[in-house]
Amino acid sequence: MHSWAKMIIAATIITVTIIAGTMIYFQYFTRRRLVISTTTSLDDTGLLDEISKAYEATHNVDLSFIPVGTGIAIQHAQNGDVDLTLVHSPSNEKTLLEGGDGVCRKIIAYNFFTIVGDRSDPARIQGLNATEALKTLARYGENQTSRLWVTRGDNSGTHQKEQSLWKSAGLNYTTISAQPWYVNASNKMGDTLIMTQQFSAYTLSDIGTYLKYKQDGRITLLAFMTEEKALLNVYSVIAVNQTKHPSVNFGDAIDFIKYLISDDCQQLIENYGKDNYTQSLFHGAIQPLKQNSTSQIVQWISDYAFFNGTECPQEYRDGHPELYD
Repeated sequence: MHSWAKMIIAATIITVTIIAGTMIYFQYFTRRRLVISTTTSLDDTGLLDEISKAYEATHNVDLSFIPVGTGIAIQHAQNGDVDLTLVHSPSNEKTLLEGGDGVCRKIIAYNFFTIVGDRSDPARIQGLNATEALKTLARYGENQTSRLWVTRGDNSGTHQKEQSLWKSAGLNYTTISAQPWYVNASNKMGDTLIMTQQFSAYTLSDIGTYLKYKQDGRITLLAFMTEEKALLNVYSVIAVNQTKHPSVNFGDAIDFIKYLISDDCQQLIENYGKDNYTQSLFHGAIQPLKQNSTSQIVQWISDYAFFNGTECPQEYRDGHPELYD
């Protein structure tokens, strides 16, 4: 073999070795970044901090959460500005899938919304269900000029739930939101709770943020609702579709979804808050749904958050059946 041929072969081997080494280095030794748009209720409770600590300790990935209202979080996913989204608005999530921007949806957790308000309960809603409470508040508000109800007003999952509750109570949201006693906070859940406290008013809150802010001494509001189907709050994770948005970090997004549905993370979710708040702020949804339990809560989740009888129709599973075993 000519010396020049040997030199070419040697150079080729060296080049391949350098490229392979570089790929291995970036894959295993440099930390990658996963960008996640999410709802402020998950961020305000501190749950995401705990998930980040556990995940980053065992994975070569830094999680970067963008906490906003669900409507904006979904927009981030539709624009391809994030790698996945973690939200709680089934109607918006369905739109994300059907628009081709989201895939591999998994329901990971649930809790409940509640109506909270001043301890004096001027409208006397204690003991009523959500529908009766909103009807009572609307009647009471007819003779009030002071602030009675504070809304997030930010197209978040909580705001959308509120609108659906007014509708279920037979009340026109456009009319209600124009009343002098109805105040728009245009803010995240924690700040809305603080404003409600300042006005001695009522608002709709997820139970997790409410318990966190009450335990921290930032509010003294009372929760007047118990768990009921109308107040169910379901959290789902959805990966951004790499076919439509090629720049997303799809591999790490799927790995993170696998972690969220793992026994370890589901136990973390289930236990979060028990020591400090006398109850869990969230409940893991994976085991109840996997066991196809006939329990009431599984039926509620199915009725509220499934699409065509499943959490993620086959056409949106992107070749990842292992997520749905």
